[in-house]
Amino acid sequence: MVLVGRLIKGTYTIKESIFNKEDEGADFRDLLEEGLISLCRDLDIPVPLWLNKNTSEFARYRKTFFAKDQFLETVKFDRFELQIE
Repeated sequence: MVLVGRLIKGTYTIKESIFNKEDEGADFRDLLEEGLISLCRDLDIPVPLWLNKNTSEFARYRKTFFAKDQFLETVKFDRFELQIE
């Protein structure tokens, strides 16, 4: 699984990180959770709240966005984009 995480401020990508792990025996949901946590650690941001809208966006478009209000701490970007490649 290859996941790309981007921090976006306005229309600019201010920071980007990639998670890459191939594990045939692993559950998709477990890999997704591990990737999200790893990307947040690499980008030095708190882990956002995953809402139902994120599940539907991710299933439909293979990407989802997390707004500022989905973070429990104050963040210095407008949104966090998570995309599967």
